[in-house]
Amino acid sequence: MTTLRDFNGLQPEAAEKLLLQCCASPMWARELAARRPCPDLEQLLAAAHEAWAATSATERRLALHAHPAIGDLEALRTRYGAAEHTEQGQVAGADAATLRELAELNAAYRARHGFTFIVCATGKSAATMLDALRARIDRDTRDELATAADEQAAITALRLRRMFGAADG
Repeated sequence: MTTLRDFNGLQPEAAEKLLLQCCASPMWARELAARRPCPDLEQLLAAAHEAWAATSATERRLALHAHPAIGDLEALRTRYGAAEHTEQGQVAGADAATLRELAELNAAYRARHGFTFIVCATGKSAATMLDALRARIDRDTRDELATAADEQAAITALRLRRMFGAADG
């Protein structure tokens, strides 16, 4: 676990590398690293939100593309470590039919919109996430990018809280 004090003292490149574990947008990581020092977690979260709001659609797509698909627990484990237990809700316990449908709809979603379907899944059942995927797959891509960006912001906040020792919430 990293402390906020340690984070504030890092060289910019090291801070950016750490932040990329929370969100795969290099522009966001660079901007947030430049906003240091942050005296407390709430100010860091506010700065993270502002930096994300300033990202371009291209940067947002980059972050979304890097996100593991719902149900792809191995990719999540590889990229983010043990966080898959909270980040993908209760998908690990889903039945084979649900996991198969998630995989099929994730592929269709990516083909339609050009980025990975994401939802802040903490505490959500696989069925709830599947319902969200069904509801969002046929939306206009511009609207869906805005929704996905909001979901990415929520996920990033959870990751920052976890990184700096606060409980998920």
